[in-house]
Amino acid sequence: MTSVSSGVPTHGNYHNYHGYRYHRPGGHDSRLALLPHDLLTDARVLDVGCNEGWVSCEIGASEPPRLLAQSWGARRVVGVDIDDALVRMAWRRRRTLWSHQAPFSESSSASRIKRKRTPLPPKPPVADYFPASCQHMFGPLPIPHTDTPHSDTANHKFPHNITFRRADWVNECIPEDEAGYDVIIAFSVSKWIHLNGGDAGLRRFFERVHATLVPGGAFVLEAQPRDSYTKARKLHPTLQENAQTLRLQPEGFETVLCSMGFRHVQMLGEPGEGRFRRPVDLYIKQVDVLLYYNTGD
Repeated sequence: MTSVSSGVPTHGNYHNYHGYRYHRPGGHDSRLALLPHDLLTDARVLDVGCNEGWVSCEIGASEPPRLLAQSWGARRVVGVDIDDALVRMAWRRRRTLWSHQAPFSESSSASRIKRKRTPLPPKPPVADYFPASCQHMFGPLPIPHTDTPHSDTANHKFPHNITFRRADWVNECIPEDEAGYDVIIAFSVSKWIHLNGGDAGLRRFFERVHATLVPGGAFVLEAQPRDSYTKARKLHPTLQENAQTLRLQPEGFETVLCSMGFRHVQMLGEPGEGRFRRPVDLYIKQVDVLLYYNTGD
């Protein structure tokens, strides 16, 4: 198992990356706003390089936090990161969102049942119901246990639908891989995989994505441009050495992915500002078509 130091972010494991990128501690992620509105709905999603869990929590939350345009309604979200400290912070992010939203109210539903009227569906919880000061003064609210912890039905509601794992996912499998994913998101991680693993490591990452996606599944890739490698390689001698051997260019990622069985759907846009303005591309894992012939008796 790879051990990573949070002091030197050789894997792009920056702390407070979301605030650093958007110059604010919260708010929505503009990259998600580019996605088709139904891409993540009821989907099993893997967020590779989840950092402090901001993207994972945004797409898994039942109601969008303040300033967010929508709730994505993912059925299951798995965030994976190579940095232990970041994964612990991601778990805290999930609990923070849970602590801020309004509790479910069952009293109104119960009264309707007593009057033998058809009960209305429960209203979704309100995000940011409690002020941030409540958590600072009294601490976060506990995550409630489910009666059936291993039930998929019980675990597809926030916050139980969001899980985080510490793993070098390019080289290590996690339990959730076995069931496969409908969507895999890789925001700003390709450069770090490339510098640490070389061309072979990046190809292995793409192969892992293809292997764990269900047929017809989506791969959302935000690849950093090659000129951004120059500063990153200076973080460690190993990155400097590996950078000298790289032949694969970000402009050639599409060719590699298509050769593995992906179809490039479209470049969704280039959100962000300055050096964070990068293309976000959508790929679909093609479905193998088998032709059956009636040869007769």
